[in-house]
Amino acid sequence: MDVVTTITTIHVIKGKPSQSADLMLSRARQAGHRVRVRAERDHAVVSIWRNDDADYETRIEWTLDDARQAQLYPGKPDSNWAKYTRSMLRARAIAECVRAACPEVLHGAIYTPEELGAVVNEEGLPVDAPVQPLRVIEHEVVKQSQIAAEGRDYLHEAREASDADAVRRIWLDARADGAIPEYLQQIAAVGREKTTTAAPQSDALIAADTAAARDELYRAARDAGLSAEEVGARFHAAYGCPTVYGTAEQLRAATATVQASDVHDAETVPDSEDDHAAAVAELREAADAAHLEDFDDGAATALGMPIEKATPDAIRALAAQIRPAA
Repeated sequence: MDVVTTITTIHVIKGKPSQSADLMLSRARQAGHRVRVRAERDHAVVSIWRNDDADYETRIEWTLDDARQAQLYPGKPDSNWAKYTRSMLRARAIAECVRAACPEVLHGAIYTPEELGAVVNEEGLPVDAPVQPLRVIEHEVVKQSQIAAEGRDYLHEAREASDADAVRRIWLDARADGAIPEYLQQIAAVGREKTTTAAPQSDALIAADTAAARDELYRAARDAGLSAEEVGARFHAAYGCPTVYGTAEQLRAATATVQASDVHDAETVPDSEDDHAAAVAELREAADAAHLEDFDDGAATALGMPIEKATPDAIRALAAQIRPAA
């Protein structure tokens, strides 16, 4: 986007960049993806067909029941969900569908202001929230504020890295060091370039498969009664990155975990301490089979927290990721 558009349409709320659902919709269409939006008083349906996979439809529906379950509707008598129900359902469906089908068009601003807690008008623009003005930074300048005190330049390291896997490790280091979303997005772009260079003929298939896997995860989450924010938090705890940066394998492992958790919850709820101990035992077994050393430190790094504070679901998701290497 140009500088003027960036200033007027990107809003930083609670430290996170956001954009309206209509801007997300416009970006998806500008990228060449086909989008269809249908909004009624009690539901909204959005479908996206990617330009590199025109036969596959990513379809997201938001209903009043979804809004009630998320404790959004009806809200207070003067709330936007009470006054502009159709617009709110439409915005939620658009945002979730674009995140699932073509997250690369969002450039890191993956949420709407309303999803981050801002009070918005009918157009989805914030009218009463602690919004931070977006600092306009020319290309490459953003990296200067992200170089650590010892002089580490993550973006330069990413460009010098041998392959996309090395760039991913650099991205994780930068995130752990508190890098801002715009900077992480630049590093991720380098990783995508290296993936394309390494296998140009399969890149479109990989992107389509990843988009399909992400759609499967969100569908499983909705079936299990989880919001997009909840499944995103679980994925981040298990793999150390947002779903938009996850691989197809990671996304499908997370889907399997959500589905297994849903079935498990429907049958019985075990003692939480016993379940946690069983999950740790499964992870330790997978780590031993893969001949991984420094189990406690490695698990804490991968989970983003000490293993005793991680949920059984996050621990089992990590075990599922390790097992293929065993």
